[in-house]
Parts: sequence; C-alpha cells; structure tokens
Amino acid sequence: MDKNKVLATVNGKAITEGYVNEVLEGMGPQKAMQFNSEHGKRLLLNDLINEELFYLGAKESGYENDKEFQEQLEQMKANLLKQYALKKLLEDVEVTEEELLDYYNQNKNYFKTPESVRASHILVDTEKKANDILEELNKGLSFESAAEKYSKCPSKTNGGDLGYFTRGRMVPEFEKASFEMEKGEISKPVKTQFGYHIIKLIDKKEESISKFEDVKNRLKEQLLMNKQRQVYLNRVNELKKKYEVVINE
Repeated sequence: MDKNKVLATVNGKAITEGYVNEVLEGMGPQKAMQFNSEHGKRLLLNDLINEELFYLGAKESGYENDKEFQEQLEQMKANLLKQYALKKLLEDVEVTEEELLDYYNQNKNYFKTPESVRASHILVDTEKKANDILEELNKGLSFESAAEKYSKCPSKTNGGDLGYFTRGRMVPEFEKASFEMEKGEISKPVKTQFGYHIIKLIDKKEESISKFEDVKNRLKEQLLMNKQRQVYLNRVNELKKKYEVVINE
C-alpha cells in the first residue's frame, strides 16, 4: 500500500490512500467491514469527495461566520481542550518496576491461590447401596464406570468428576471428607443432605502464591489506574482552590 498515493483531488486538495485507510480505521471493525473491499473503498472515496465539496460550499456561503456555528465551534473547542488537558496530565504517569515489586512483596496475600482438590463421586440414596458399590470397586470395577452406572448426580456423564474446588464450595460433610483424603484414596460412604457419596480424590493442590512475573502485567494495569486517579484527584483539588465552584441543591 502506498499511503501517499493520490486517489482523488477536490479543488486541488488531495485525498490519499493513507487518509482513506485512516478513516476506515477510525470507524471501528464492524462498520469498516462494509467498506473493506475495492467497491466499498470506492464508495467511501466518493463520500469523502462529497464531504470536501460540502466544505467548500459552506466556506463559500460564509457559514463559518454564523453565530450558531461559532457557538458550536466554541463548545467543540472546549470539549477538545478538556480532553487534551486530561491527556497531558496523565501521559507522564508511570509505574516503575520497583513500585510493582514493593507492592507485590507487601501484599502477597492478594496473590494467594487457596488450597483446592479435584474429586469424583458417586451419589446414591442409601448407605447399603453405597457399600454394595464399594464392594464392586474392590473387585475391580473402575470408579468412572461405577459412576456412570449408579450415580444419580449429573456428573455421572463425566465419570463422576467434579473438577477442582476450594473450601466453601461444597456442603460441609463432603468438603471435610474431600480435604482430609489423600490423592487416589476412595472414601467410605459420606452422608449429606443429598444422599450418600463415595468420593475419590483425584488431585490436591496446596495453597500457593502466584509468582511476580505471572501477575506483573495485571498488577501494572491496576497500579497505573490507581496512580492516574490520584493524580487526577490532586489536580481537581488544586483547581478547586483556584476557581470557585458552586453547587445548587
């Protein structure tokens, strides 16, 4: 693509391929898709030509001197200046590596991953049924097959697998049994409000703290946002001391 390639001129003003692509990029992906073809770009070019013609016509008609236009122009300038002032205020705000490390080291509790376990279970209505299934398991029936065959929990379609869970996610009796088991262990029947469970502990993960490198980018975004907000509030308070603000209740 030659961004300097002139696609059209209107009263001597060039409309380049680069400018057409800038307009496309500013539209957002959904709207830009309508023009993302040779035919679409030709339509867009015609629109840009028409806009230039309207601009020239407006200049010739002296619209820029109309009171209404001048008022709108001043409002647009004011809004643009507000945005520009905010950009200038925040553009130099940054978070250093040292600040990130200090925050991480002083707030490691925020980066804890709690202890979790992964368990499968077989849920039945009676303790006798649960004990009968345990006998079949002892005789060689796989836990997954037993879950698919006997469990009344929807997890039966996954061989009883409930995935990983932390404390507070399961009913107390089920949670207590699961977190006290060892990896690979199969429990005796555990009674809960739902019935009797045979639990198999698939895996156990101890509490851990995320490494600095793993949370660095997320932490940087958070601290930068906090720092920018503080700079913003400090500037607001500074300006309030300089300019009178009256709020009418």
